[in-house]
Amino acid sequence: MTYQVNSRGYYGNFGGAYIPEMLYQNVEELRQNYLEIMESPGFQQEFQQLLKDYVGRPSPLYKAERLSRKYDTNVFLKREDLNHTGAHKVNNTLGQILLAKRLGKQKIIAETGAGQHGVATATVCALMGMDCIVYMGSIDIERQKPNVERMKLLGAKVVPATSGSQTLKDATNEAMRHWINNPTDTHYIIGSVVGPHPYPDMVARFQSVISEEMRWQLEEQTGDELPTCIIACVGGGSNAMGAFYHYLNDPSVQLIGAEAAGHGISSGESAATTILGKAGVLHGSKTLLMQTPDGQVVEPYSISAGLDYPGIGPVHAHLHETRRAVFHPITDKEAMEAGLQLCKLEGIIPAIESAHALAVLEKITFDKDAVVVINLSGRGDKDLATYITYCG
Repeated sequence: MTYQVNSRGYYGNFGGAYIPEMLYQNVEELRQNYLEIMESPGFQQEFQQLLKDYVGRPSPLYKAERLSRKYDTNVFLKREDLNHTGAHKVNNTLGQILLAKRLGKQKIIAETGAGQHGVATATVCALMGMDCIVYMGSIDIERQKPNVERMKLLGAKVVPATSGSQTLKDATNEAMRHWINNPTDTHYIIGSVVGPHPYPDMVARFQSVISEEMRWQLEEQTGDELPTCIIACVGGGSNAMGAFYHYLNDPSVQLIGAEAAGHGISSGESAATTILGKAGVLHGSKTLLMQTPDGQVVEPYSISAGLDYPGIGPVHAHLHETRRAVFHPITDKEAMEAGLQLCKLEGIIPAIESAHALAVLEKITFDKDAVVVINLSGRGDKDLATYITYCG
């Protein structure tokens, strides 16, 4: 069994490039050049140097002692929240903008839900002196105001998506429309392992620095580079893919994704794609997505803007179908309680997205000597208003 993309852009039954003719040139240019550029010594030298000196990598692998005592096991947190910009997203945006420069692009567009990818894109555009437009759902603009202001301070133009659910799905639609109308000088920095090939593979490779570091950090701290389990939240799935990447071919390592169940699986207000979804095409790839019997996309819901997406990346659809990874639905309430618990036990305020992963600890009983790594994908500054409202 292979978990890497094949030459046609598929992970098993999922993937591909389902795109309008107007985008063919852009996507084909990327497909033909991304691996050669990414693997070149000059690219790697610049990328690795910036990850170290600008992003602040490696991010720590922290043994959460009080959390470990509560669950009577060994819980480690991969601290992506300590990266510059406060999340894992910058690993990918930095890599993609270096690639865009080598392709001769002058302008950057992006979509964002929780705003972390938008902030990370605006950040690297400021660093490289490139124009930046970020599309964001109108509802997300309201509930993630601190990130909207950060993007504007960094020089980005934030454009509201006012159609549909006015969240991440619709922001992605608007960004793709922009790219169709500006195919020559613009690169679209997709923020997750979604979209047409080669985006899922490209984003996964940039995010794989997470699991690359985890292997030597675990060896250093526990004497074994293989943990018992890795847990990460999954919307599109970039942070999870980064955490899973270098363990895909180690069957002894259990891989767990935490999906947003919203108000409950059967509530009609959820984003638990592996349970509620069926195979279909979304944003340029064949994957699992929530849809009506006649194929219309079902509007997702989550208290977390970054997980408020009706599908998952094709690689995660493949991991689910092959049972290499297991996906747990986490409700809003379960996520919020897990986030608040981390605040009180470890002095860390997690992003609500990351809190979904933390909530899995209530679902599974691990052995006392197990090593459980949770990818803490982002910090909770952006979610303070939601936490405060929840606490009443």
